[in-house]
Amino acid sequence: MPSKHALHPWLTVALLAAALLLTPLLATAQASEPQRPANEQVIVPEVERREVRLPRIPSKDIIAGLFTGIYSTDSFGASPVVGVRLGYHLTEDFFFEAAYGRARVSDESFRRILPGGVFASEKSTLTYYNVSLGYNILPGEVFLGSKRAKATVTYLIAGIGSTELDDQRNQTLNIGLGTRFLLGQRSALQLDLRDHIFSFDLLGERRSTHNLELTLGLSFFF
Repeated sequence: MPSKHALHPWLTVALLAAALLLTPLLATAQASEPQRPANEQVIVPEVERREVRLPRIPSKDIIAGLFTGIYSTDSFGASPVVGVRLGYHLTEDFFFEAAYGRARVSDESFRRILPGGVFASEKSTLTYYNVSLGYNILPGEVFLGSKRAKATVTYLIAGIGSTELDDQRNQTLNIGLGTRFLLGQRSALQLDLRDHIFSFDLLGERRSTHNLELTLGLSFFF
């Protein structure tokens, strides 16, 4: 009966034979792998950078400007209006604004049915001033062509003041919205829509009136 130790020589011979067979295969596999030169440089693709001109909102705190437009006086019709405004930005979102406006109001429609009209003369001067608080709600931009853009800011605004018409001085509430189109770092076009609300005594009857105003102005930052 053969001894267990008699198998060891055969096992040794088998392992040596397997090693001899695998050695050429390993050498062939290593030879098939491409050898990278030591001085080979890694190619990095060159990406052309495009300069994007982003709109910039001026950081100046004080804004002053002139405006003109249409003031529609309740019961009297629309008239040209001119005025000035001065504002101060408390933060990036909130700002104060003081405004003064002037318009000539005609009572021609009343004179057609009422001898002597409502005013002492055919036209009466309307003046107003107010102090308002505004809030920037929607910054954006307007594209001029394919490469240029101008920043815009849309805001809500409300305030109190006084309106004088036909020797009547009335406390006034104004509410509205507007948009600034920034022309550069120091100037902007400003489009505003306001409702001036005040009580007015017309032919002995005192009633609340809504007077819409649409203006376009040029403002400067300081």
